[in-house]
Amino acid sequence: MKEATGELNMTVVTVVAIAAVAAFFYAFIWPGIQESIERSTYCATASCGECKDSTNGKQKCQCEYTDKNGEVKQIECEFQYTEGNA
Repeated sequence: MKEATGELNMTVVTVVAIAAVAAFFYAFIWPGIQESIERSTYCATASCGECKDSTNGKQKCQCEYTDKNGEVKQIECEFQYTEGNA
């Protein structure tokens, strides 16, 4: 009986540990990932105007995009500089 109780306790500890890791991920890690995905999507569909060269070989551009509610919003997008872009 002691062995069965010990195995049950370890199972409970394991389930609680997995739940704690999942809660940490969804509370702190996932919002940043989701924001990055949304920003990439908006920049891919945005119409951009003025761009400035950065020191890291990229361009920062002032762009406008239409969100899912149909509102036009401003966003700063960063694009990799290529020879054809000027």
